[in-house]
Amino acid sequence: YDPYSSSKGCAELVTAAYRRSFFTDSGIALASARSGNVIGGGDWSEDRLIPDFLRAYDSGRPVVIRSPGSIRPWQHVLEPLSGYLLLAEKLYGGEQSVAGPWNFGPPDQDARSVGWIIQYLVDAIPGATWKSDHENHVHEANCLKLDSSKARELLGWQTRWSLEKALNRVIEWHQQWRSGGNMYDYCREQIAAYCNEAGVT
Repeated sequence: YDPYSSSKGCAELVTAAYRRSFFTDSGIALASARSGNVIGGGDWSEDRLIPDFLRAYDSGRPVVIRSPGSIRPWQHVLEPLSGYLLLAEKLYGGEQSVAGPWNFGPPDQDARSVGWIIQYLVDAIPGATWKSDHENHVHEANCLKLDSSKARELLGWQTRWSLEKALNRVIEWHQQWRSGGNMYDYCREQIAAYCNEAGVT
């Protein structure tokens, strides 16, 4: 019933079919990976919650929210990227045991509603406001979560930043950008901070 979720399932089916048909006997390990709803500084995409919020804030108007009750598995973009790199390393080594589908999502406590995210941002940024959109829209699943237990158990992967910390990192990035900071250097600083907390050199 939900086209977005169905598209993810379709991608995994196609990947599995190609793996079994063409790659299994060749020694090439092929996997698919999906993440939670990623957030991070420098995301300017249209129709995404935090970019839309920040654009509205920058223009001095309230952001219009269509589904404040919808729950999504939010995480900083560096979280699934760290998982993708772990998985890619094993795939490059030809480990057939890791060929297959993988989820890299946050713990259940970080699956929060759209309304919770927006209120957190409004409370953290003076002058930011939001309002509800009461028009009818295409159906979306009310609650989406990812089971990442396979990645935790078999790859030793885990998230490092709580949702609150991830949101604070986005706010800090945007404030640096608004003040004309060197965003290349600031991105490197955020990556270094994440790696330091993850114990990666």
